[in-house]
Amino acid sequence: MRFNDMIFNIGARMAAYAPYGAFSVAMRVFILICLLLCGMEAAATSGTDVDSLRSSAVGAPVVVEGDTLFVLYAGHGSYSATDRAGRIARTLVELGETADVVADSLKVTDNGEFTEILHCRRLIISLSDDDAMYEATTRRELAARLTPIIADKLDDLQRGKTLLEVATRVMLFALVLIMQYSFFRLINYLFRRLRRQIVRFKQRRLRPVVIRDYELLNVRQLGRVLILLNNVARYAVLLLLLILTVPMLFAIFPQTEALAWTILHYILDPVKMVGRSILDYIPNLFIIIVIWTFVRYLIKGLHYIASEVENEKLKIHGFYPDWAQTTFNIVRFLLYAFMVAIIYPYLPGAHSGVFQGISVFVGLIISLGSSAVIGNIISGLVITYMRPFKVGDRIKLNETTGNVIEKTPFVTRLRTPKNEVVTIPNSFIMSSHTINYSESARRYGLIIHTLVTVGYEVPWRQVHQLLIDAARLTPGVLEHPQPFVLETELHDYYTCYQINAYIHDVDRQPDIISDLMERIQDIFAEAGIELVSPHYISARDGNASTVPPKPDK
Repeated sequence: MRFNDMIFNIGARMAAYAPYGAFSVAMRVFILICLLLCGMEAAATSGTDVDSLRSSAVGAPVVVEGDTLFVLYAGHGSYSATDRAGRIARTLVELGETADVVADSLKVTDNGEFTEILHCRRLIISLSDDDAMYEATTRRELAARLTPIIADKLDDLQRGKTLLEVATRVMLFALVLIMQYSFFRLINYLFRRLRRQIVRFKQRRLRPVVIRDYELLNVRQLGRVLILLNNVARYAVLLLLLILTVPMLFAIFPQTEALAWTILHYILDPVKMVGRSILDYIPNLFIIIVIWTFVRYLIKGLHYIASEVENEKLKIHGFYPDWAQTTFNIVRFLLYAFMVAIIYPYLPGAHSGVFQGISVFVGLIISLGSSAVIGNIISGLVITYMRPFKVGDRIKLNETTGNVIEKTPFVTRLRTPKNEVVTIPNSFIMSSHTINYSESARRYGLIIHTLVTVGYEVPWRQVHQLLIDAARLTPGVLEHPQPFVLETELHDYYTCYQINAYIHDVDRQPDIISDLMERIQDIFAEAGIELVSPHYISARDGNASTVPPKPDK
């Protein structure tokens, strides 16, 4: 026994056996105060125990046709709360299947320790003080609260059981079917008319879709696309009509009303989920748009500056104009990469494992398959900043000579003098030596040369002058610096003379060399000097010497 219960019992006995008198009256008052305090403590303790019991109790719901009416927490005798809930649900279903049940005939009666809810003397539920305690009310108030709930459910169970109501529902079902069939016919008719209008429009007014000089869709293809869109729209409208009418048909009869709501939820829940996701994503979308807009206009500004530098309108000390476009492309790539890194957390599904797994997989594939590609890109960047050549220059790369017609991050293309287009990877250019004829021609003048062999019988001063005269008469050869002759070799029977001349037009180098050789032949022919190099068999038996005579002073 608890301490306050023991004090209460002792006080009660003392109050009963205490003698009368002044002392006894005071004693009785003191005992009554103690009893009052103990009672208050007991009531508070009892309330705390009830609240704790409610919070830890597991209720048994009374479910009828998928509808939870109320919850029971207490058992009666050998029946648990679950047993009671099942029995009440079965009783309501049996009453609902009876055609003459009237929900308004529910009665509430007190039977000693229980309050009962009856229908035509049939017990539906018996409520005890424990049931009222869990609901923090009295038995009578609990019965008054549950009576309209039971009445409404019985009314729902009875609905549609009469012959008139069944006939009405059947007629409504047939009416919905007839309307659905009529709408189907009307929709098909309207879309057939629209199809005929499309065919007429295609024959009279339809024009092909042209983007610049490329015909994306001709008239026939565009007509087929419009007819396809017409068919897709027709099927979409028919499907929408089915989505609206099928739940309506199932909702006509009470037996399938729950199925109608289930189908409707199957249709509406994904739509709600998508709409809610779109609404929730709007703040992230706004952030993405702001970041993208800022980067876009920043790149536009950098492109303007790069164009000014490339056109040499804006000059930066130590920064060459041919670096402008490549530098802009590098900065643009870095800005886009930075933008993607910032936007990535705001993308839909960025935090899901699937999205992250795909991102890692794509990155792995790119890293494994792009080593050669990355090597060419890096080589292209190094070539750009090394400035060994630019587009239009005449260069020689190993054994290939031609003009640079294109520089890309991956390859460089040359067009040879025979109009052969040669594609060379940038990584190969980095590991080879390059001769730039155009750069020398622009700065100093490119030296062209050809070799002539003349016998010792012709004075070398005369040969020098004839070769220089031939060079000066050649179109494309510069007057300044002047042409010059080098004697490269002294053979047994002839001397090798090399004529050198300066030119600027490196693209005409083969033509200028050819013209030079023609002028050499003409000059030597006019001077009566053969260009045939003599070969001798020397026999010193009086033959003339080949040493040229001394010039007259």
